Amino acid sequence: MAEEDYGSFVDWNQMGDLAKSSGPTKVDTKDLKEFKQMARQGYWAKNHKLRAQVYQQLIKAIPCRTVTPDAAVYRDIMGNAAAKKTSTNVPLPEFVDGNPIPRYCLKPEAVASAHQIINCLAGQFPDISHCPALPAVTSLLLHFSVDEAQCFEHVSRILACNEPGKRLVDQTFLAYESSCMTFGDLANKYCTAAHKLIVATAQDVMDVYSDWQRWVLGDLPFSHVVRVLDVYLVEGYKVLYRVAVALLKFYRKHKMGAQGGQGNQQQEDSNKIKADIQAFVKGIASTVTPDKLLEKAFSIRLFSRKEITLLQLTNEKSLQQKGITVKQKRCRRNVQLALNPDTFSSEIVSAKEMHDIWSWIPERFALCQPQLLFTTSTHGCSLNRFYSHCEGHEPTLLLIRTTDGDVCGAFLSTDWEERKRGGNKLSFFGTGECFVFRLKPEMERYEWIVIRHPELASSIKTQNQEETATSEDQITDGNRLQQPEKPPGELSPFLSARHFNLNSKNTSMFMAGNVDSIIVGGGDGNALYIDSELNHGRTGSCTTFDNPPLCAESFQISLLEVWGFQDTMAS
Repeated sequence: MAEEDYGSFVDWNQMGDLAKSSGPTKVDTKDLKEFKQMARQGYWAKNHKLRAQVYQQLIKAIPCRTVTPDAAVYRDIMGNAAAKKTSTNVPLPEFVDGNPIPRYCLKPEAVASAHQIINCLAGQFPDISHCPALPAVTSLLLHFSVDEAQCFEHVSRILACNEPGKRLVDQTFLAYESSCMTFGDLANKYCTAAHKLIVATAQDVMDVYSDWQRWVLGDLPFSHVVRVLDVYLVEGYKVLYRVAVALLKFYRKHKMGAQGGQGNQQQEDSNKIKADIQAFVKGIASTVTPDKLLEKAFSIRLFSRKEITLLQLTNEKSLQQKGITVKQKRCRRNVQLALNPDTFSSEIVSAKEMHDIWSWIPERFALCQPQLLFTTSTHGCSLNRFYSHCEGHEPTLLLIRTTDGDVCGAFLSTDWEERKRGGNKLSFFGTGECFVFRLKPEMERYEWIVIRHPELASSIKTQNQEETATSEDQITDGNRLQQPEKPPGELSPFLSARHFNLNSKNTSMFMAGNVDSIIVGGGDGNALYIDSELNHGRTGSCTTFDNPPLCAESFQISLLEVWGFQDTMAS
């Protein structure tokens, strides 16, 4: 066969239509944008030899550290590998976390070759401490390698990538664990319905999401994962997030179809949910084609690689602060355990309702448990006391029950002390992680409008983005709402609005406060306005959160609580 140079490890009888080469035989372009489009469209997907040559070209172009082991190093270490009988009985390094080598239509002896390559890599990369994706990556690249030495060199270059801000494979537990947290954040924001299903059915949501990489690199059938690899080698790590979110969306659709549109709301052991998702992904070929999977993945309007990288770095920092840098028996706290109904006590929400709210917050704060900071039933109806109990805490959760029995609130990312930077002016502050919600009569969350409409922002830093609200944002006391001056910094859309040039000044009005009132959300109204006596409030639509009124537009407050986030990992 024409592809024998690049297919000596392949069991062609298992390859199906992929064993029949057709289509183009060469790629002429070197333009990155055009190359990206060709990868997404599957330009080389029907020609095994061309795909192997493209992979070789792409991997050769990866910027690597000066001393990167190559094929010659492998041959020197292993000698004449062809004359040696390799065995799968040689255990894989501990850093693969027990993940086996996926068969991916390889011959049985090829799996033994992958064992040998990975163990050789372990010796050449002693800094790797946690890399569960390595078996799948090695198995895939073995498909398109002339021999073991070439596969070793290709995997080495992926591991040795040193392009600033770019990552291809997680190689430490800290990086891997923060990627799981980041995936949870992305699922929470871009896959709301599926995330809601997982929250309702799994006892430990984060445990379920810890498998996200294996869905893509391990569970997907070869016909699908190789199309992911086409794009991943061109566009990088972000592709894995996209595909995993798409898989979660398809899983939710599958569950709704199987249950007649009514999801199973009974919580089960997380391992059962993980096994159910794994079974779905392994059998996805019966319902979703590779092209349909990629189409769904790239229809999701995620932020840029830069913003996601900053989010991941923030999650890494949170883990480091909690001392979580190496694999532990279980580093994440089960959300239900953090919200122990025997110890959790609120006069506004039940433990179940707080559990649902906890599923909305950024992952790095889900490691914490709720801490009651302020309640009008104990501390009285005083805005000054509200500030004195809340200052120094970041983030906070505001809960309101009205005299009509409605419940609404807001997740507020920034310390209320920040309001003092505006002087006597009622000035907005806060970040894009803020959101508002209602629990009764219906449960609904409303996030920053830019999350759902990225076209409102561009990833261009500004030296000074200070905006003054228009007259419709003026409150009855005549104060004029303003955006305080904020210095540029290392920020992401999840962490701050000031990273962007915003087309509308009203899209970044998150929270404001002075001696007369507190306000959440601005632009053509406020999501929440509460007076100085914490007695009367108003709610309406606002541009920042694109929300409807959260309850009756004018309401009396029966009870107000503010919750902080206590670090459960602290000694």
